[in-house]
Order: sequence, then C-alpha cells, then structure tokens
Amino acid sequence: MRPFEYFRPSSLKEASELLVRYGDGGHLLNGGTDLIVRMRDGLTLPSAVIDLKGIEQLSRIREDEESVYIGATVNLNQVGRHETIGKSFPYLAEAALSVGSKQVRNRATCIGNLCNASPLADTATPLMALDAVLEVFGPEGEREIPIRDFFVFVRKTSLKPGEIVKGVRVTKTAGQGVFTKLARRKEVDLSMVCMTLLKAEDGWRLSYGAVAPTPVRLPKTEALLNQGAALEEVLSCAVSEVKPIDDVRASREYRLEMVKVMLKRGLEQIEKGGAVS
Repeated sequence: MRPFEYFRPSSLKEASELLVRYGDGGHLLNGGTDLIVRMRDGLTLPSAVIDLKGIEQLSRIREDEESVYIGATVNLNQVGRHETIGKSFPYLAEAALSVGSKQVRNRATCIGNLCNASPLADTATPLMALDAVLEVFGPEGEREIPIRDFFVFVRKTSLKPGEIVKGVRVTKTAGQGVFTKLARRKEVDLSMVCMTLLKAEDGWRLSYGAVAPTPVRLPKTEALLNQGAALEEVLSCAVSEVKPIDDVRASREYRLEMVKVMLKRGLEQIEKGGAVS
C-alpha cells in the first residue's frame, strides 16, 4: 500500500473539514471491508483515511413510533439482529445478513454498503422499497437525500464534496415484504440479481439490484401490480425496466430471466403470507 495519513475525528465537523482538505485523496472508513481491499489491490490510493468510528453518535440504532434510524458505523450483523428491524422490516434484516460472512458483517456497515454505490448492494433494494432517507452532514450543514436520488452511477452518489452520510431513516410501514438474492454460492458471494418486493399499505413497491448501473425501483411494474394487471404483462414490464449486463457472475439473458422468476416467486410468497412486517 502507498503511505497515507490516518485520522480518527471525534466530530462530524472535523471529519468533513478533513474531507474538504484532502479532496479526492480523502477516503472515509466505516467498516473498511471495501476500502481496505481496494487499497490492497491498488484500485484506491488515498492520501488520507478518515475513520468515522470515533464519532459516537454514528454507532447507534434509534427508533420511535414512526421510524428507525441506522447510524453510519452500525455494522450489518447489528442491523440483521436488531429486534425492531427484524419485526418491522424482516426483509431488510435478511438482506443485511446475506452480505458476506459473519466475520465480514461484524465490520461492514449498512451505510458503507450504500455509499460504495455498487449496483448489487444487497441492503439497497429493501431500503429503496421503503423509500428510505439518508441524513447527511457537510460544509453547508445538514440535509436529507431520498434514497431514490442518492445513486447516480456505478460507484457514484449525489454526495457533494465534504459531505458525510450520518445514517439512514426508514418509516415503519405495515405490509408484507420479500427479499431474494441469487448468487453462485448459497453464502458468502455477491448477487447475480437481488430483489425486494413489498406490498405496503399504499400499494406495491419493487426494487432490484445488479440489473442496471445502480439499484433501481420499477415504477411502471409497480403501477401494473397496483392495477391488478395480468401476471405476464407485469413480468414483461419488469424486464423492460431493467438494463443488465454480461459479467463474470452472469449473462444479460440469464439476469433478464431471473428478474421474471424472482418476481413471480415473490408474488407467490406474499400471497401465501411471506415475510410480514
């Protein structure tokens, strides 16, 4: 690895100022499971690593009557095993526990999974279906970014220079939801396709990962589901709303077929009383 400066700020203001000072050379460290690998492989060459784990407020899961808030340094095992998340959003808990191995999840964070902006981020699909909101701190103060506006392209988000995601907030939503992940191995593998299907009080919500440059919601397919359209029409629409590619994990054609298979199975599971929130 190339030599770099290491900082462990105790406040968001200090962390943000360091990000601004080092510009493109400054990289945040939440869990480090992605950053350290990229540094080892020479894909990321930071001049400064800014460790957020010293900022106490980022390490908590908070809840009230209406919502649950997951801080930036909360790891994926904490998300997956949290009692309220397991009851209110079982499909989010399942997505969190599907990432990597137990050891990796003890380090990797939900916010890191989102900020990497990978098309196949497993926790992104349930959070998109839940219309989650990211809370952000930066040089201009605090703001909120709806998750639908957060992902811009592969490894690119709508964060501005110096901005840090403090956490993500999800509103408690009654309904039934299903998370499905297809990978080459049963465990400890990246998604070929992942999906969250949610039947909420206000209608159907559907999101996919690994089928476009970013995780995506499928609004046209959702509309057809809400209208009670025929299954074949719904499945055809879902395929038309995604743009998968060929890569080492799967072909474009296989992913398109799995979009239909996963949606059909998700609908059947919810009809039979699948994961209930």
